[in-house]
Amino acid sequence: MALSLIATTAMGLEAIAAKELRDLGYEDVQVENGKIIFTGGPIDICRSNLWLRTADRIKLKIGEFKATSFEELFEQTKALPWADYLPVNAEFPVTGKSVKSQLYSVPDCQAIVKKAIVENLKQHYHQEWFDENGPLYKIEVSLLKDQATLTIDTSGAGLHKRGYRYYHGQAPLKETLAAALITLTNWTPDRPFIDPFCGSGTLPIEAALIGQNIAPGFNRDFISEDWTLISQADWDKAREEVEDLAKYDQPLNILGTDIDHQMVELSAGNALEAGFGDLIKFKQMQVSDFTSKEEYGCMVGNPPYGERMGEYKEAEEIARQLGHLYRENPTWSFYFITSFDDFEKSFGKKASKKRKLYNGRIRTDYYQYFGKRPPRITKEDV
Repeated sequence: MALSLIATTAMGLEAIAAKELRDLGYEDVQVENGKIIFTGGPIDICRSNLWLRTADRIKLKIGEFKATSFEELFEQTKALPWADYLPVNAEFPVTGKSVKSQLYSVPDCQAIVKKAIVENLKQHYHQEWFDENGPLYKIEVSLLKDQATLTIDTSGAGLHKRGYRYYHGQAPLKETLAAALITLTNWTPDRPFIDPFCGSGTLPIEAALIGQNIAPGFNRDFISEDWTLISQADWDKAREEVEDLAKYDQPLNILGTDIDHQMVELSAGNALEAGFGDLIKFKQMQVSDFTSKEEYGCMVGNPPYGERMGEYKEAEEIARQLGHLYRENPTWSFYFITSFDDFEKSFGKKASKKRKLYNGRIRTDYYQYFGKRPPRITKEDV
């Protein structure tokens, strides 16, 4: 059964998630604002939910059409093959959103879509009432410029919820964004990795997951696990693949530091929950105290943004200290996400590359400073 699937992402992460899908073997991948459309069978719902590191959720697209009147919305929704997806006891709440469309009343659109689906199911199942006491199918009607798209969420909780972060600081970095930041570096598992502002440990933990090729969804459940559309055999097979492809014996050199000892304890607890209790090191330390005899490492961090008055000086001083580390460690590469506009000025050097990203609703820049390349290993060296 060919299914049209949508991986939704934060703005700026679309190309990264699309590459993830291609790396997983999907060829028919279309990139749009905030989403990537691809095709697959029921098992691909399992695989994409388990493996995608930078997507927010996976949606199953049921239909798409133009709707400028409530009658059009009702009739075209009713015409879709809902019984192919919804069993007779399905619980199917409908949510909605409308942008630049003539049908702007979201509650009315939701009610009409719900009614249309019920009418469709009445005809198919030959009954007048549905108890909705079975598996949950979260349906969304999305209207954009009069184009209606009807989807069912297959993920449940957002994919950033990996299942390891029980505690976090005040402004945590989302796991999906952390994975994207690491993906955009030149880090490889045989090189040192450090986050000097580790907070709740998200960047070091995501680096460990990437380094050992562990699927980010290995430790959580998905709403579609209860669906009749996907067999238990498909879920079992997808989870077996996750286990088979993991490189648990891959040694890693990952360190998270923070000036706040409570954050260090928090990070260590989250790493333990993720299964990396012995693998990732955490240490209380301020940025200016960092030294390393190792070469070709990567420092990736989320330094203070200087958003409020009084914090500007702190952000400026930290950027200056990071610039000093860059000059002291010429083989290392440095990557920092911040909305602090004077970062490059305080750092003392223009970034090798700069990328616009959003941390939640905050527009940020990702400053990338590339160190020297490691020497190439020749046959004579082996």
